[in-house]
This record gives sequence, structure tokens and C-alpha cells, in this order.
Amino acid sequence: MMQEVILPDLEATHNWAREFAKTLHAPVVVALHGDLGMGKSEIARTIIRTLRGENTVVPSPTFTIVQNYDGISHFDLYRITDASELTEVGLPYAIQNDITLIEWPDVADGILPKDTIHIYISSCGADCCPNGRKITIK
Repeated sequence: MMQEVILPDLEATHNWAREFAKTLHAPVVVALHGDLGMGKSEIARTIIRTLRGENTVVPSPTFTIVQNYDGISHFDLYRITDASELTEVGLPYAIQNDITLIEWPDVADGILPKDTIHIYISSCGADCCPNGRKITIK
């Protein structure tokens, strides 16, 4: 099953992520795909704040690789170059127990469950809305 959503601006992105967050129940894996600056972190941050409180501080896990929020694990695998490192950072445990949000998930393809929700984020382009995003959910 595939679904496409056009999000014309940041407010629409936040609104979509809030509604999407309400559908998530552990254990579930959400793989966020997209180039730099497409909004992967913004979507993850909104999901976490929706589920753990609007005042939750959500730093980027780019350097720490993972941040945990009481049953939500937020991974940024950009700096992981070998799948053998995934066990060290706790990804297999998170997959089995948490709502797991993964930015740059390609290195983990071999261990992601078949029911992983893949979200592909791209620019709408000038045809649609210059600052908008297209979300494709598989």
C-alpha cells in the first residue's frame, strides 16, 4: 500500500506529523528517507513532542546516533558505515520494544522488519508549492 501527501509548508508538515504520531504504537519502526534539509528531523521531532509533550527537548541525534524518550528511540544513522555497528547503538532492541524513528535508514535495511513504515520525503518543486514537501508512505 502506498499513500502520497502534499505538504505545502512547515505548518502542514507539523499537522501531518502530529496526526501520524497518534497512529503509532510500540513496537513499530518508521524509516525516514530524504536528502539533507527535506524535513526528516522536523517530522521526528514533531512525532516525539506529540507523544511525549510539547515541551520535550529533542536535540538531533546526528552526533549521539540515538536519543531515547521513554519508549521512543530516535536514530540518525548517517555516520554508521557498517551494519555491524547497529547492535552497539541498540537498534535491534529498539525495533523489538519501542516506537523507533530512523533517519538515514539504508544501512539498516537488512534488519528492519517487513512491516516497517517507510516515509520518503522530497521537494514538491515549483509546479506544486515552492517550499512544500511530498511525502510518500509505503
